[in-house]
Amino acid sequence: MSKRDAAQISRQLLDGITTGRYPVGALLPTEFELCEQFQATRYTIRAVLQELQDMGLVSRRKNVGTRVEAARPKTVFKPALASVEDLIQFGEAHRRVLQSVETVTAPPEVAAALGGAPDAQWLRISSVRLNDEASAAPMAWLDIYIDPAYDDIGRIVRDTPDMLVSSLIESRHGRRVAEIEQDVRASSLMDPRVGRALGLELGTSVLKIVRRYIDEAGETFEVSVTTHRAETFSVTTRMKRSAG
Repeated sequence: MSKRDAAQISRQLLDGITTGRYPVGALLPTEFELCEQFQATRYTIRAVLQELQDMGLVSRRKNVGTRVEAARPKTVFKPALASVEDLIQFGEAHRRVLQSVETVTAPPEVAAALGGAPDAQWLRISSVRLNDEASAAPMAWLDIYIDPAYDDIGRIVRDTPDMLVSSLIESRHGRRVAEIEQDVRASSLMDPRVGRALGLELGTSVLKIVRRYIDEAGETFEVSVTTHRAETFSVTTRMKRSAG
């Protein structure tokens, strides 16, 4: 069965869920029944159900079946990032709403990444990220830590919401990003600022992305910490077998 046929099956099941034909709490037909209904292979049906699960519409449990969990898909941010340029484009495509600019003591892991003493002071620029829909809830909270010597960046960042802080540092100070190291980890929300902005309770599971911005001399000059709702961000890696 072609990808087009699989997409048609997905659309029909999605329509059944959003219109209430399969209400929240109900079980979808079994894999075997769906194979019979759509004249599709089990592989195709499993791929379609996995897609619905990734959208937050259903859950799947062995010996239970596929249960409808929501009537509308959840917004999932799934960027395909393969280069520094991809990351910059992704950052510039999502609107930033500044929350605060202040000098703080960075968390231990951030201070270590920046190469400073544990009690060193850093300029923290905090924002929420929005997608292209003006009415949408924030997709993430972003804390950016940079050297306080770049205090001019803190002053102008309010007027340039469509530019990354790293791009501002490059344009004003000539310090260019040569490499970005990214760490994606599961975490528990402990920051009340983030909880209020994202509408989450403290202790809620979140996905935290820590990025180190490294210049051509191999020195870190910026660290960003982005916090996403655990269910609204995924990272996909594609690997190919090496030759030989």
